[in-house]
Amino acid sequence: MTALLMVGTVVTDVVARHRGPLAPGTDTAAQTLLLPGGAAANAAAWAARSEFARGGVEVRLLAKVGADSAEWHRASLLAAGVRPQLVVDAERATGVVVCLVDEEAERTFVTDFGAAAELGPADWAPALLDGVGHVHLSGYLFFSPGGRELAAQLLAGPVPVSVDPASTAFITRLGLGAFREAVRGARLVLPNLGEARLLTGTGDPALAAERLSGVHGEAVVTLGAGGAVVAREGRVLGRVPGQRVEAVDSTGAGDAFTGAFLAARLAGADPLEAAELGCAAGALAVTVVGGRPPLGGRAASGGGAARGGGAVVGRQ
Repeated sequence: MTALLMVGTVVTDVVARHRGPLAPGTDTAAQTLLLPGGAAANAAAWAARSEFARGGVEVRLLAKVGADSAEWHRASLLAAGVRPQLVVDAERATGVVVCLVDEEAERTFVTDFGAAAELGPADWAPALLDGVGHVHLSGYLFFSPGGRELAAQLLAGPVPVSVDPASTAFITRLGLGAFREAVRGARLVLPNLGEARLLTGTGDPALAAERLSGVHGEAVVTLGAGGAVVAREGRVLGRVPGQRVEAVDSTGAGDAFTGAFLAARLAGADPLEAAELGCAAGALAVTVVGGRPPLGGRAASGGGAARGGGAVVGRQ
């Protein structure tokens, strides 16, 4: 069995779905849920949900959590079909992300990385690559010194690596040049349009995909309800349309695309076939509250608030 190893974040998501605009200085009514999250963990769960995980791709995850919720996160990952390697930090609590989700199902994150920011080379062992055919790095790994050291080690290793840039805000804080240099060894990048625009200087998704694939070999630019553009070696292979669904929460839609896409590619699907499966996973993701796939294969609306009209397949 070939393994897909995700490296990055496990966090606790506090999802607050509010009907109207936030009201500064007073209260805004919301429906609130406490859920397991984290970009790498979400992507791993969606990869494990795919038909390819059932047909020969094992999904693994390396991440760091606090002792306060380590067992809860481990159990949720195992239930999703992921083989977790969770390093427990005795001093720092598990990271927390407050996900503010509006009526259009668009989300805004307020992020405290907590223990996730401490993942680094000391948490790595060569045996973690046994049987691994592909490594995926969450972009959040690059925003801490130890994370960048670990990423550099894996990018220089023998297994192909992909990167999800993750956050325009954190890329800007780190520095665009520093981030570009840090991810240079990746053979595949999967940005959303905002991240692609920042990394390439163009808002044309096809041109951005061409430029990124010219550097990395392969690139997929996700476009929300518009689907995804796939490019290889500086040439666009095609554009895959998104799927229209009733959106509830866009949290984790890009992670869903990434997980399904990577599992399919590792199983032998071509990039366009994999992107179609990624778009299908992203469409399902926005019908679910939180960033993980529904257990038992059913979408859950989580109540009647915050419904929008279109899928957000990937992060906008």
